[in-house]
Amino acid sequence: MAGYDFAAIEKKWQRYWEKNATFRQPNPGEKDFTKRPKIYILDMFPYPSGEGLHVGHPEGYTATDIVARYRRMRGYNVLHPMGYDAFGLPAEQYAVEHGVHPRETTAQNIANIERQIKMFGFSYDWSRRVATTDPRYYRWTQWIFLQMFNSWFDPVARAARPIAELIKKLESGDHVVDFTGQATVNKFDGMSGVFGAPAGMIKWYELTGSQQREVIDSHRLAYMAEVPVNWCPQLGTVLANEEVTNEGKSDRGNFPVYRRALKQWMLRITAYADRLLEDLENLDWPEPIKIMQRNWIGKSTGANVDFPLGSADTDDWFARRTKGAFPGVEEDDVIRVYTTRPDTLFGATYMVLAPEHPLVDRITTGEHRDEVRAYVAAAAKKSELERTAETKQKSGVFTGAHAVNPINRRPIPIWVADYVMMGYGTGAIMAVPGHDTRDLQFAEQFALEVIQVVEPPGGADWRGYVDDGVAVNCGKYDGLTTAEFKEKITADLGKAALGERAVNYKLRDWLFSRQRYWGEPFPIVHCKMCGMVPVPQGDLPLLLPEMDDFTPQASDDPNALPSPPLTKATDWVETTCPACGAPGKRELNTMPQWAGSCWYYLRFTDAVNDERFCDEKFERYWMAPSTTNPAGGVDLYVGGAEHAVLHLLYSRFWHKVLYDLGYVSSAEPFARLRNQGMIRSFAYRDRRGVCVGYADVDLSGDKPRHKTTGEQLTETVEKMSKSLKNVVNPDEVIGQFGADTFRLYEMFMGPLEASKPWNTRDVPGVYRFLQRIWRMIVGTREWTMLYDETQVPSEPPEGDLGKALWEGVTGKDTKFHEVFKKGEKQVERALHKLIKKVSQDIEVMKFNTSIAAMMEFVNTVFKAGKITPSQAERFVLVLAPFAPHIAEELWAHLGHKETLAYEPFGVFDESLIAAETIELAVQVNGKVRGRITVGAEADEAACIEAAKADPKVVAAIAGKQIVKEIVVAGRLVNLVVK
Repeated sequence: MAGYDFAAIEKKWQRYWEKNATFRQPNPGEKDFTKRPKIYILDMFPYPSGEGLHVGHPEGYTATDIVARYRRMRGYNVLHPMGYDAFGLPAEQYAVEHGVHPRETTAQNIANIERQIKMFGFSYDWSRRVATTDPRYYRWTQWIFLQMFNSWFDPVARAARPIAELIKKLESGDHVVDFTGQATVNKFDGMSGVFGAPAGMIKWYELTGSQQREVIDSHRLAYMAEVPVNWCPQLGTVLANEEVTNEGKSDRGNFPVYRRALKQWMLRITAYADRLLEDLENLDWPEPIKIMQRNWIGKSTGANVDFPLGSADTDDWFARRTKGAFPGVEEDDVIRVYTTRPDTLFGATYMVLAPEHPLVDRITTGEHRDEVRAYVAAAAKKSELERTAETKQKSGVFTGAHAVNPINRRPIPIWVADYVMMGYGTGAIMAVPGHDTRDLQFAEQFALEVIQVVEPPGGADWRGYVDDGVAVNCGKYDGLTTAEFKEKITADLGKAALGERAVNYKLRDWLFSRQRYWGEPFPIVHCKMCGMVPVPQGDLPLLLPEMDDFTPQASDDPNALPSPPLTKATDWVETTCPACGAPGKRELNTMPQWAGSCWYYLRFTDAVNDERFCDEKFERYWMAPSTTNPAGGVDLYVGGAEHAVLHLLYSRFWHKVLYDLGYVSSAEPFARLRNQGMIRSFAYRDRRGVCVGYADVDLSGDKPRHKTTGEQLTETVEKMSKSLKNVVNPDEVIGQFGADTFRLYEMFMGPLEASKPWNTRDVPGVYRFLQRIWRMIVGTREWTMLYDETQVPSEPPEGDLGKALWEGVTGKDTKFHEVFKKGEKQVERALHKLIKKVSQDIEVMKFNTSIAAMMEFVNTVFKAGKITPSQAERFVLVLAPFAPHIAEELWAHLGHKETLAYEPFGVFDESLIAAETIELAVQVNGKVRGRITVGAEADEAACIEAAKADPKVVAAIAGKQIVKEIVVAGRLVNLVVK
């Protein structure tokens, strides 16, 4: 009988699944749709890099495939799709360096990664395949962007609403415009005729057309603003923080990155900060991921406090404030700070401005100007990570200017330091070195005053103490606890118009444009008459122009202005305004790679729809809240924890906008999230520290050695990296052992969420397990354990086991099959136990313990020496989600002509799982004197009787009177004697 030929088996069944579209899942109303429970299982789709997959990538895909296959066998409609996040800087940079269009390299990379994915036998519905670079897809990415462009966040409704509604509110007088340009509810409507319009409030008709347009544009969810960005002139583009190294260089190319202000597209994610926080509570996500999102949003409560500049007439300033109200925006001669500790105001001994703060150049005195400008220029070359690192030595320069502490009217010096960022609060801080670690380091370095204003409990050292305590050196507030002091001083600041309660967030609006070619074009036309005008929906997709030269204009000059590649496509750039027909220009930036990955899960519900981004009835079927999924959205989403913040936060934001506008049925995109841990790999170095690739490592001995030199190598476990020469290619593993072995090994390595090392030396053990299963059911030329009692062999089977069994049977003059009765019952009980275990494990994604249970079952079968066809079939169905190729082949061997993909998974009988007998300890006066075996259902009387009959117990109680008999169910019998 043929052995286990994994290569032929896996090719055979992959061809079968593809030819028969085995895993295609129809939508409601489509041909072959069956009404059943549904589940949407999704992987974070991959970026198709030139390197393809390494062995760490398929871990999550294997996990979701097991769940998807299991759910089909449990009678579910399963949506399990796959696609590619294919725009982005790496593809374009590779194309620039090699002179190949990024469309070609992307297509090649997709073809390679899809080949790799398919060789694992994952049960994806390939009819729903998408790529973010497909115009049929990015048409709808552009459409969603326009929904944001044409929407605003209504603070009363706490939701996105069409911008037309805001215009209507302004035109009707329900809303007016304050002096900061923000629309606000007209609380004085009906009284302005008597008392006049409130100060600073402007009615819509009082604005010019350009002013009205400016107000509306400033309220859009997608808007343009001049903001500090990571500018890399040698790459010719703005980079996200995650694309910049700790050394302030570009992750791609290691080029210098500078902080500078540029006009960019922004998305108003900050408007959703509270909802993003609140709705986390409804999600079945790992708590560490929730914590990371909460920290990234960074909500805090405190106070905004105004510090007048020392150059102002402060007496008049304080007098005016007492008679007025705290202004909505800071005045020209004021530094506004946000603090979570207003109780420490008496301890503020200096102020710090971020180098980018607009006041820096204006307030710096002549004698300090050169030093300050040099410092600001140097800070612009540092990344945010470099500037905010806790371990770095603090740096800063004095501006020569002073501000006035509003609580005690003391003048305090104003410094510039790069550890303060414009991205949080107001870009200015009141420094309280007595009770802030960074401020204390700075003060000690520059010999600045340190004052105690909080007395720690228990006499702890107050210098740098940051927790709660009791107020000291704070005048009338002395003796108040921190909580009491915060409330009191915030109220007092408000009465004096020197401050106000405030809520702040670390979250910043999303920088949403890149100066690159390979991304979604913005569907916006810039018109001198009409401003920013959206491309009509019927004209989408706005395609990228065909270009031979898409190289960005690189420069060594940090002050070089951006010149995106699209500037070269002059015929494409020059267009007409969709609103007025006058000459206009298209937007020259493109969207970042994140754009397409924000909504792909929605497109999978209806991947080929050219009329809508997805049909609402299909979206409702797969995504609407239900009794089993109250939050709604994708039922199971699996991916790496490295996407905990940006991708997940961005997707949640996009989804909430679509939800507010009535396009989707759930408030959240992903109901249940699970992370796979990182799979690392062994790295080898010689005595010089030079990395040695696996091909040159001899692992045959106790210590790794260089194959050529014989030198002993050091072995470490590290992240897979080309530079470490420790990347393991799945093609090689599958070529040697097969996809089913790969799948089982990766799931057997440890808990899904744990980080674990790949060890190719352990793979053969799993391969031998599959060979053992093959022998167990198919057998060898000598023997098969697959026993059918209706087909008793007439001659002794070949092989030692067969002969031994035959001789044992004939020696007792019994029928051949009766020798197996006891073993058959053991196998049956073990099988029910296995079905229960694996069912429970898959539900909670504990795949390693499922595989261990399968190994234990196979051991039971080999010990029994037989397995019946019925038992073999049920075992194969348990194995199928984990090792689908060999399971399909075994299923066919057992006489089935159709795939097992939709066969029932199997049920277990709890009564068969229960043990037939149990062992009890027998104590005499609390000391163990023996052990007895009784039936699992034995009552107390039977247990006591068996205990008294045990020879050792008989000896222990001889000549004594039993005064008490105690039975602890399932554990022991205790006889008390005297």
